[in-house]
Amino acid sequence: MSEDIKILIKEKSDKGVLRLVMNNLDYKNALSNKMMGMLRDEIESASSDKTIKVIVLAAKGNVFCSGHDLKEITAARQNKDSGEDFYQDLFDSCSALMHLIVNTPQPIIAEVDGVATAAGCQLVASCDLAIASNESRFATPEVNLGLFCSTPMVALSRNISNKAAMEMLEAAAGAGDEVNYNMGIIDIQNGDYSSAIQNMKGSNTFNKALAQVLSGNTETAMKTVNGSDAADSAMGYYLKAIIGARMNDADAVTTNLTKAYSMDASLEEKAATDLEFRNFQGEAAE
Repeated sequence: MSEDIKILIKEKSDKGVLRLVMNNLDYKNALSNKMMGMLRDEIESASSDKTIKVIVLAAKGNVFCSGHDLKEITAARQNKDSGEDFYQDLFDSCSALMHLIVNTPQPIIAEVDGVATAAGCQLVASCDLAIASNESRFATPEVNLGLFCSTPMVALSRNISNKAAMEMLEAAAGAGDEVNYNMGIIDIQNGDYSSAIQNMKGSNTFNKALAQVLSGNTETAMKTVNGSDAADSAMGYYLKAIIGARMNDADAVTTNLTKAYSMDASLEEKAATDLEFRNFQGEAAE
């Protein structure tokens, strides 16, 4: 049996249940590049298999998943670029895996009987359903070091109450701009737009612009979008069209929607039903 097969066990029942069991006990079932690649390959293959009705993610041992492989991450620092390319590939791979889990047509269930921490906690939160034993524990332990990994926050905030998510973030309050920014996202969900803007100060992002729009600061929101790295993207133009609509500026709506359509034709259909443009239907249609 190869090493690859050992660290991820694949079991398929005649009832259409695919079980993917992480089995890398020496590394606490960490999400190494290899483990994430194998999970992604198996889930991608299953997504087009009509005989598979449900996918279950499980693990051997008392640790469901310990997050990223810290030994692998530390070793990458010895690379000529100090690990920059490796880290980018690692987090791109993690993001791709989580998006795949969310978008796979079959329901994906996390079967947890142990500890799930950091990216392992994100893995559970990204699944459609989580079934956990009484012995299971979930944590984002980076907060104990004054750090917080931003990507688990997205999945966590969609699956637990805003209050609980904020408590996890506030445990790392003062750790830096990234933590404050994530607290701002929770503020938006709670309708506290002033706090969101304050927590996101120093950034030029669509989320900050959204908070500014919702608080009535449309001109400032437009400046924020224009200062964003993604200002000239399809969604950047679409957001500027929304801000234009809020400002009752028909020219801004027309100009920005036209640019958005030229980059992403699907946005034309979206705009046709978007209530933001209900008073600009002539401008919202090319």
